[in-house]
Amino acid sequence: MDLPDFLQPRPDTPVEVRAPTAPALPLVCDSPHSGTAYPADFGHVVPLSLLRRGEDTHIHTLWQDVPAHGATLIAATFPRTYIDPNRSEVDIDPAMLAGDWPEPLTPGEKTRQGLGLVWARISKDGVATPLYDRRLTVAEVQGRIAHYWRPYHAALQQAIDTSVQRFGAVWHLNLHSMPSDVYRRLGRTDAPPLADFVLGDRDGTTCAPEFVQLVAATLRGFGYSVALNEPYKGVELIGRIGQPHRGRHSLQIEIRRPVYMDEDTREPHAGFAPLRAHLDALMGVVAAYVRAAMPRQ
Repeated sequence: MDLPDFLQPRPDTPVEVRAPTAPALPLVCDSPHSGTAYPADFGHVVPLSLLRRGEDTHIHTLWQDVPAHGATLIAATFPRTYIDPNRSEVDIDPAMLAGDWPEPLTPGEKTRQGLGLVWARISKDGVATPLYDRRLTVAEVQGRIAHYWRPYHAALQQAIDTSVQRFGAVWHLNLHSMPSDVYRRLGRTDAPPLADFVLGDRDGTTCAPEFVQLVAATLRGFGYSVALNEPYKGVELIGRIGQPHRGRHSLQIEIRRPVYMDEDTREPHAGFAPLRAHLDALMGVVAAYVRAAMPRQ
């Protein structure tokens, strides 16, 4: 099947890094799930239209102006359904493998849902469909880790380390989008309405509370509804990076997809441009906060 250019494989560019175009701040933004370059060796058996429901489509574009505020922007080019940068490299379901993994595996709750390091299935309208009609070889999963997962983590870690070494602190924004049926996917029947934005700090452990409240208040001022840690608290990346007692603050930001795009066609709609403008304004507020906070570190 011929793919449009934006879905074509990019094996030589698993991650893109955009450096600040304004005076650099200890501010790092990353979009681990917005990649649309589908590797040629994926081997999935589900239609691409269904597979693309796993993408945080357009998130890196919505936030593409962050370098103008002194931030570094990092984005995966590959899809999370192929391998997920926001999971541990041993968060693998051994039942997916055609052989024995050479070290102990630690599958977590997401893996039990089929959404681990390598996704096993994808859902639509409450129906989960397997991605593969076979088990994956150990070698192919190791290849995905070596050629996609590790380069992404290396680029993000380098940006974090550079900020800490230069400024003594870092503020990290982990950027995502969320499907409108997330509560249904989670089996929640008593859930509140899904907010436009969900901010996750793993229940107050990865980021200074005043920073979280600043982001929330700014978004509410634009007219959006905002929830904290409901239903997303943050996973691998902010859990590893966020150490506020050491001046390392990490916040996950989820945007409800219907705010800016059609979930079925993946096309942006009339809400896209206003949202992008609001996110640019938010980054101005965040950058001012970081400039003022740096001397206190």
